[in-house]
Amino acid sequence: MRRMRSDVLTVRTGGSPTVRDLTGDCASFVRDAGDGLLSVFVPHATAGLAILETGAGSDQDLLRLIDELFPADDRWRHRHGSPGHGRDHVLPAVIAPSLTVPVLGGRLQLGTWQSICLVDPNGDNPERHVRLSFLSSS
Repeated sequence: MRRMRSDVLTVRTGGSPTVRDLTGDCASFVRDAGDGLLSVFVPHATAGLAILETGAGSDQDLLRLIDELFPADDRWRHRHGSPGHGRDHVLPAVIAPSLTVPVLGGRLQLGTWQSICLVDPNGDNPERHVRLSFLSSS
């Protein structure tokens, strides 16, 4: 019988665009869990998840790319919130609000430089919730 376990993280993102590394939280959640799949989901209309290298500038490069592809100006029809907030509502179509990572022996099967990151360009919402769900293979 397969079993699923789930929990919610509360992540303070502050008042400016950010990429927050969640890998440690995810690793703790699946530690000693055996084999299965970790699902990570952000139930927000203006945030997404990405697997990328952090600490070497890629996180800041991603935020710069978001600004270049989706300028925070008045071109967006969705106009409540801070100027350019409509672009934040387009983000989850490009940076998905969910991802799945294999887990073997209670360890995330990420590559050497891969990290699980919350991508939040929306400075209007300083707190996010992230649902972690582990589906065991046994």
